[in-house]
Amino acid sequence: MVKQSDRAPLLDWEEIPPPDPNPNQAAQPALHPPLREEEGAPAEKSSKPAGRRTPSGTAAGTGWSTSTVDTTISCSPTKSGTAVVVSGNGNSGRPLTQICGLGWHRPEPLGSDRNLPFPGLSVRDQWEEKDQIVSVFVVTFDTRSGNMVEWCLPHDINLDGVEFKSIASGSHRINSDFIYFRKGCYFGLACFANMPVDSELERGARMKSVGILSPSYTLLYRYMHFLENQVRLQLKSPGQYSPLEAFYEDKKAVLPPAGNGLVTACPTWSVTSINRCMHPEMKITHPAGCMSQFIQFFGEQIMVLWKFALLRKRILIFSPPPVGVVCYRVYCCCCLANVSLPGIGVSVPELRPFFYINIADITTLEKEMSYVACTTEKIFEDKKGLYDVYIDNQNVKTHRSHLQPLLRVNAADKEKYRKLSEQRQMLLYSQEVDGDCTTNEEDLFILFFMELNNRIFQTLSDIAGSNDPTLTAEHVRAMGLDPQGDRSFLVDLLEVYGLDITLVIDNLCCH
Repeated sequence: MVKQSDRAPLLDWEEIPPPDPNPNQAAQPALHPPLREEEGAPAEKSSKPAGRRTPSGTAAGTGWSTSTVDTTISCSPTKSGTAVVVSGNGNSGRPLTQICGLGWHRPEPLGSDRNLPFPGLSVRDQWEEKDQIVSVFVVTFDTRSGNMVEWCLPHDINLDGVEFKSIASGSHRINSDFIYFRKGCYFGLACFANMPVDSELERGARMKSVGILSPSYTLLYRYMHFLENQVRLQLKSPGQYSPLEAFYEDKKAVLPPAGNGLVTACPTWSVTSINRCMHPEMKITHPAGCMSQFIQFFGEQIMVLWKFALLRKRILIFSPPPVGVVCYRVYCCCCLANVSLPGIGVSVPELRPFFYINIADITTLEKEMSYVACTTEKIFEDKKGLYDVYIDNQNVKTHRSHLQPLLRVNAADKEKYRKLSEQRQMLLYSQEVDGDCTTNEEDLFILFFMELNNRIFQTLSDIAGSNDPTLTAEHVRAMGLDPQGDRSFLVDLLEVYGLDITLVIDNLCCH
């Protein structure tokens, strides 16, 4: 569970221990995101100095304990969970039913460990998040050589390109930052700091980043404070690697070995075996206000981003440093496309969070069908073959002519945004009146968009399976869409998701 401090919104929060897990809860099935409610097998002992160990709190299961907001969630063996729009009921202190598959409830196990990536290990052993640090490293800016990896463990790991991901282009203008990124099939988090020094050799400034790599971005938040402390230590006392060595020995991954005994293969179970529709719910740092600030920043245009995310478009966000808060926007964009209905989205490209990218990622992005990423390099704006949607500050644009109509906020979009704002105000009011600060505003937004997506795809699935697979204006309105303004969106949606449905709303487009 994560609790934010009042001192620095989005950037300053602290980890607190989660409550004791319920021993009667069932184990987590392989189709859902891995959970971490308690420490797994004892970590390897090391010579790590006292006080250096990072807390092991988790963000899974935050919020939704008690509130005046009521939500009904239906879970069955054939569904991951169907969320209904949250609405106020006036019953103070009524607990919420928690949604299946989101890290808040453990459904029944699948029944056989043959469904698991490593047969022979229990469901609990395999699907709880454990400390899985693949690498720890220090990146420095050298006035003669530029960015370079100064030190790393293990010493033989391939960190090519990490030096440019860990110190974002333009970072010399800021004092500190944090950066999420991808390195092959691993995810990384690096904390950057810039300190003035009285040194002609360093041209008056010393810049370093301390970072880690992991198979999943879900656990990286646990080590934010440790990395922040370590980068400050590296600036003041360069070369003091013993805390990092102890940290790696304590947290290093236990992954399937390759034939030569070295861990070289990607642990696909950590990323690709997780339910494709649900994996954005595995929360990165997720400080209080993350989703709220995201939606307030874009306003009604959040509905435009929602459509592009649901269509699995390639979305690139540009911003000058600091880039940490922009990495949160990448995460939030992925959350807009959550669908919990079974079978939906299996045949479409996965909306993959790439977080921070730079010019070294161009070759990789050329092969991607769908992603959300952010960058500080303006040159990407001219690389139109790499993206479908380009976001500069609050300006959302596309060079794809068939996507141009989606940029317009129509009447149905305004109505959905109004309902979202109303629900948020109701939640804030209940918090102020009842003094209940345990309810998570972020979960309200996530449930809102999941219910919206579920309603759309449930309607489309029902129509596709009927004797008359025809989509009428009444159907469109029932889904919360505009028969005229959302026609091009629906055409793309049916094509992307392979739904054989006939549209009969052309006669409404004469206005």
